Amino acid sequence: MPHLTDPRILVDASTRDDAAVYRLAPDRALVATVDFFTPIVDDAYDFGRIAAANAFSDVYAMGATPLLALNLVGWPRGKLPLELLGDVLRGGQDVAQQAGAFVLGGHSVDDPEPKYGMVAIGEAHPDRVVTLARARPGDVLVLTKPIGTGVLTTALKRDLLTAADLAPAVASMTTLNAGAARAMLAVGVDAATDVTGFGLLGHLHNMVAASGVAAEIDAAAVPLLPGAADLAERGAIPGGTQRNRDALAGQVTFAPAVGEATRVLLCDAQTSGGLLLAVPAERTLDLIAALKKEGTPAAARIGRVTPGPAGTIQVR
Repeated sequence: MPHLTDPRILVDASTRDDAAVYRLAPDRALVATVDFFTPIVDDAYDFGRIAAANAFSDVYAMGATPLLALNLVGWPRGKLPLELLGDVLRGGQDVAQQAGAFVLGGHSVDDPEPKYGMVAIGEAHPDRVVTLARARPGDVLVLTKPIGTGVLTTALKRDLLTAADLAPAVASMTTLNAGAARAMLAVGVDAATDVTGFGLLGHLHNMVAASGVAAEIDAAAVPLLPGAADLAERGAIPGGTQRNRDALAGQVTFAPAVGEATRVLLCDAQTSGGLLLAVPAERTLDLIAALKKEGTPAAARIGRVTPGPAGTIQVR
C-alpha cells in the first residue's frame, strides 16, 4: 500500500501499526481499526466478547480511548439460528460497554462460515499517540498477557481439551487492554503494539524493524497460559503459527537451549493478546507496578531492545 502524504494522516498502514490515525484538530486525532474472524470457541457469547476485545486492542495499543464501534457480521442464514447470532452480538455489546464505547450499527452478509468483528474508533491527542516505530536500544520489553491462545483453541477443535480447560484463555482473551493502556500512558513508553495474529515474535519483529533496532528475548520469562506448552508438544499447532515461524526464519535466532515447544509458542498466532511495550529502562519498575495496580493478566519483563540489524531477534 502506498504511503499517503496528507499532513492530517499521522499513521497509516505503511508502518504496520495497529490502527490508522487521522488528525481532526491540533488537540484531537481519530484512531480507526477493524478486525473480524471465524469462531475460535464453542460458546457464541464468548466468541462475541473475544472478537470485540480483540478489535478494541488496536485502539488501546495506540494510546487512544474507544468511542464507538460498528459490527461486522457474516452469518449462514438458514444453517445457524439467528438467536445464536444474538448471543454473539450481545457479547460484543457487553465488551463495548466495558470499554465505554457505543455500538452504533454495522453490516451483515450471508456467509457459509460465521464471522464476527468490529470497526473500532477511538480518540487520542496527536502528541500522545503511541506507535511501534520508536523503540530505542536499552528499552525493556514488557508483556501484559500470557501467550498460547492459538495452540489452546486449536486443541479445543481437536478435542484435546474441554471448554472448562480453556477457561483461563477465555478470561485472558476477553480482558480489555484498557488497564495496560492507562499504565503505559501514565508511565510513558517509547513504543507499543498488541500481540495478535503475527504472534509475539512477529509483532516484536514489526516493532524493531520499524524502529531500526534489534531485540533479545528471555524465553523463560515469557508467561504462558496453563496447558499451552504441553499441547504444543502434542502437536496442537495452528496453521497461522507455522506460517509465522516460517516468515521469521531469517530474522530470529534461537539459542540451542530453547526447546521446540517454546519456539512454537513464541510464534503462536494470538487472538486478543496483551500489549507489548518498549519502556525506557529507568521506568521499568514504575511500569510493572502500574500494570499490577491495573490488574493486567501479566506484567512480565521479557527482554530488551538492542542495537543491531533492524528487525532481528535473539531468543535465549
